[in-house]
Amino acid sequence: MKNPYYAGPKTDHFDGTRFFSPGALSTDKSVGDLLRWKLREKTAPWPKAVPVEPIRPEARVGGCRATMIGHASVLLQVGNLNILTDPVYSQRVSPVSFAGPRRVAAPGIRFADLPQIDLVLLSHNHYDHCDVATLKALDERFRPRVVTALGNDRFLREAIPGLDVTAGDWGDVVSIDKDASVALTPAHHWSSRGVRDRRMALWCGFVLKTPRAKVYFVGDSGYGDGGIFRQIAERHGEPDLALIPIGAYAPRWFMQSQHMNPEEAVDVFEAIGARHALAIHWGTFQLTDEPRHEPPARLAETLAARGIDPDRFVAPEPGGVLDLSGAAH
Repeated sequence: MKNPYYAGPKTDHFDGTRFFSPGALSTDKSVGDLLRWKLREKTAPWPKAVPVEPIRPEARVGGCRATMIGHASVLLQVGNLNILTDPVYSQRVSPVSFAGPRRVAAPGIRFADLPQIDLVLLSHNHYDHCDVATLKALDERFRPRVVTALGNDRFLREAIPGLDVTAGDWGDVVSIDKDASVALTPAHHWSSRGVRDRRMALWCGFVLKTPRAKVYFVGDSGYGDGGIFRQIAERHGEPDLALIPIGAYAPRWFMQSQHMNPEEAVDVFEAIGARHALAIHWGTFQLTDEPRHEPPARLAETLAARGIDPDRFVAPEPGGVLDLSGAAH
């Protein structure tokens, strides 16, 4: 089968058609696996909506501030740069507008209240991370630069003509300005926009380096044996701030290869030596079976059990802010 997104030489994580995570558990699931999950497992009830008080962020921040928008969407304001991670403002994360997971928490920043956006970090092409409608609206309003992994640039340019998008491989470093850069990092995950393009575009995390602070956005990832996170720390050093996913992990037999649980999120926090962390990927869209408030509760329990100050790894609701005015690279 021809890859519609990317053509390039074989590597240690690309077989000529599909990308993969070396040494990791397979993320490929069969129809039987899906039926077993949906027919045999129990899904916890979620509220239809939760109260959110959106905030209006400052136009620029000289230090390092992260504002939770929802799911994996965060406004990073670092050294006067305004950056969005995996921005999603749609009501559903689905290829169709009438079905699929619906938002239960409104965005923590209204779209109209966003400051000028300079950069978008797009980790992969799943609908809960890559929302074309939001990206199109951002392009029309702000013309930000988009940095993503191999293959995602092709379909984004087709969907949004004129989009300023740069695609890279794991290990690549993209210069943002004379002082700031973004390195693309490995993750244990997968990709698809339809039923025939599984793993044909790459997925990644990012390490943002600025004179003011270093930020690691994990993206979407399973934990695996933890090796990729130790390697990221060895290569890039300890981040001032990490955005680490804690949700969408149940049932474990189905999700382990692609999503970490709260305990593994703390493993990542410790492995990379992060000074602070913000929990993402929970509480906005019900993608899996765990109760809505279980991920932050388990995070708090794990931090307490390991003697870690809970203020170092927080899980705010949309609109919550983590301000690291003292963080410095």
